[in-house]
Amino acid sequence: MGDHFIRHIALLGFEKRFVPSQHYVYMFLVKWQDLSEKVVYRRFTEIYEFHKGLKEMFPIEAGDINPENRIIPHLPAPRWFDGQRAAESRQGTLTEYCSTLMSLPVKISRCPHFLDFFRVRPDDLKLPTDSQVKKPETYLMPKDGKSNTADITGPIILQTYRAIADYEKGSSSQMALATGDVVDVVEKNESGWWFCQMKTKRGWVPASYLEPLDSPDEAEDPEPNYEGEPYVTIKAYSGVLEDEMSLEEGETIEVIHKLLDGWWVVRKEDVTGYFPSMFLQKAGQDVAQARSQIKSRGAPPRRSSIRNAHSIHQRSRKRLSQDTYRRNSVSFTKQRRRRPGHPGSALKEQQQPQTERPKPQPAVPPRPSADLILHRCSESTKRKLASAV
Repeated sequence: MGDHFIRHIALLGFEKRFVPSQHYVYMFLVKWQDLSEKVVYRRFTEIYEFHKGLKEMFPIEAGDINPENRIIPHLPAPRWFDGQRAAESRQGTLTEYCSTLMSLPVKISRCPHFLDFFRVRPDDLKLPTDSQVKKPETYLMPKDGKSNTADITGPIILQTYRAIADYEKGSSSQMALATGDVVDVVEKNESGWWFCQMKTKRGWVPASYLEPLDSPDEAEDPEPNYEGEPYVTIKAYSGVLEDEMSLEEGETIEVIHKLLDGWWVVRKEDVTGYFPSMFLQKAGQDVAQARSQIKSRGAPPRRSSIRNAHSIHQRSRKRLSQDTYRRNSVSFTKQRRRRPGHPGSALKEQQQPQTERPKPQPAVPPRPSADLILHRCSESTKRKLASAV
């Protein structure tokens, strides 16, 4: 079997193709043990033939001898006529099918039949030519991974971007760019690496090297969230520029602005700065996959570090300064502490009577004279005083 094996298989969606006749192919992102990532295209009939071959190779695990021993997942047979609705509805089944395949014993998940099926074929590298009258229509899986027919009402038009500078790829999973190249973006990853396609090429590209054709891209970034989301650093980073933050591995911070180029604005106490999103992970999530991405691609470059960038837009993209982030963050934090029910406001109310409004001391009346005391005392006291004299 060798040491070459697959780490993960993810269904990205499907394509509706019209050459040589109308048919559907499913898109899979295959992650190999050498950290390479490949996109392959398979018809459902091909997937079903692979499934039948796997059952024949492992009859015990397929339940042919004893149904109770079956561990190879079920897969429904192709229909006589497969339309778009069938292609959509199968996405959930295929997602579960691939997940179960990856959990099978090594003798199955690393056998030649399994590995050969998901290897890149020459057809996977062929993209539609400009001469084609009708281009393929791409339908991507929803972000939550749940396929619902109501979620997809038409073909997803891939966004087109332009390269603002030359980019030399750093690994086989990336794609080189020349200034002015126009690419279609298939996936915008939060890490700042976008999966793009251009004519006969596909691969990961830093988002900082791309700009939309129709308008500047500052409007694409979401608004800051000064409430903050808690994250944990999974890799140390020492800031290179003044507006970057240096953090050690294992530190807890708050993310207040998720920018598309993969450099997020984070807050630690009252200090803010840019930090690579690839080096961050939400608490309780799997760290292994995030670290594998760090090894394969690393943090993408920032737009400010790109030399000889040429934009076609007169109005350059704008970014908030770190002084603005800090000022707004401090203002938001103070307002949050004043809110009723906030732990800080309750503690302040408890401490306020002791520190700001001390309890007044009672006034001491003056001592009365002896005649007044004798006048106001009881008859018994008067008799005792008279006998004492």
